Amino acid sequence: MNLPKNYLKKFYWRDYIVIIFGLMLYSVGLTGFLIPYKIVMGGLGGVSLLIKYGTGFPLWLSFIIINSILLVFAWFILGRKYVISTLFSSVMLTVFLNLAERYITEPLVTNETMAIIIGAICCGIGLGMVLSMNSSTGGTDIIAAIITKYHYISMGRALMYIDVFIVLSSYLLFQSIEKIIVGFVISSIIYYAVDMVITGSRQSVQFFIFSPKYEEIATHINSELGRGCSVVDGIGWYSKQPQKIIIVMARRNESTSVFRLVQRIDSDAFISQSNVSGVYGKGFEQIK
Repeated sequence: MNLPKNYLKKFYWRDYIVIIFGLMLYSVGLTGFLIPYKIVMGGLGGVSLLIKYGTGFPLWLSFIIINSILLVFAWFILGRKYVISTLFSSVMLTVFLNLAERYITEPLVTNETMAIIIGAICCGIGLGMVLSMNSSTGGTDIIAAIITKYHYISMGRALMYIDVFIVLSSYLLFQSIEKIIVGFVISSIIYYAVDMVITGSRQSVQFFIFSPKYEEIATHINSELGRGCSVVDGIGWYSKQPQKIIIVMARRNESTSVFRLVQRIDSDAFISQSNVSGVYGKGFEQIK
């Protein structure tokens, strides 16, 4: 079948507005609430914070240097598509961090405990908004993606190992067990907030798609989303007419792409989505 159209090519301003707002929230949470109290967390943010606390090197500059190096590796290992989808958020985050460091010079909340909690929630919600739009800020996500490409380990577990290593590394700078404990608590709050925003984007979902244009939809799901799908025979019991049903398994953060693709091809299609767990095989978790 010829593929005359790319149904996901349409430019959505709303996506970029959500990404920008999320990056702004992350920058404010990091700069206005966490940095004044020398809090450490996981991710590239944690690495840049350690560099800033130890040397005074600007946070935004650490971000852009480390991310640039990682994106070069990602270009050759993960492919051009991954880098392009990450580049916008990476650049904009650097810009917002630069502005935040320049204009937020005092803690926004004087109570340390309250500031830490608010900062973690802001960072988590901000990251969740970015991830919910199928984007990424790069950083340790790139490292985890490279690891999972060559080893049988889930993305979430790889990120967890990396974050644990970064937080534990803070002991070399502060010689404080308390800082490590607070760092783990902060990381947990951030990841919980991310999950709440994107309602478990790393979980899987199952779609049943009913449409007379099933061939076109199925083909574009394969070619544009890179997801496999199955077409099975069914019958509409009210009409007593035979009908084709497309079954798709996908990551939760791919849900928006599935809906948009189907809507662009057949706006009258009938779709059901349900949460599933324990999905194993190619493109998902390894069978153990």
